[in-house]
Amino acid sequence: MFPAIPLFPTAPDVQRWRRPFPGTPDQAAAVRRFTSMLLAGCPVLDDILLTVDELVVNALRHTKSGRPGGAFTVEIAHWDGAVTVAVTDEGAACEPTVTEAADDAESGRGLRTVSLIATGWGWFGNDRSRTVAALFAPAADSLCEAA
Repeated sequence: MFPAIPLFPTAPDVQRWRRPFPGTPDQAAAVRRFTSMLLAGCPVLDDILLTVDELVVNALRHTKSGRPGGAFTVEIAHWDGAVTVAVTDEGAACEPTVTEAADDAESGRGLRTVSLIATGWGWFGNDRSRTVAALFAPAADSLCEAA
C-alpha cells in the first residue's frame, strides 16, 4: 500500500506552483525546464524530472489531453523538504496502472519506474479530468531546499 499523497499540503511553509500547458509533445521539455527552475539544487531533482516527464507523456499518450486542442496542468508543491508533482489531464476511459512490459517493449514502463523511485504515487478522477501525482518525501540526506 502506498502512503497518502498530500496533493494540497496545508503547512504554512508550502510553496506551490501551477501552470497549464498545451497538449503537444514538445511541452514535455517545457515541463522539465519549469520543474528544473523551481527545484534547482534539489538532490533528487533527476528522479523528480523523470517522474514528471513520465506523467506528462502518459497524459499526452493516453488521455484526451494529447488530442488536438488538448491541455494539461502541472502542479509542484514543496514543503519541509518534500516535493509533490501532479499532472492533471483531460481524462480517459482507462485507469493509470503499473504494468509489466515485455523485455523488447518500447513503452509500458513509466508508472513502474515512478512507483520505484517516488515515495508513493496515486491518482483520482474520471473520463473528464484526472490527476496523477507522485510524492518525494525527504530523507535525511536528500532534503530539497526551497527555490
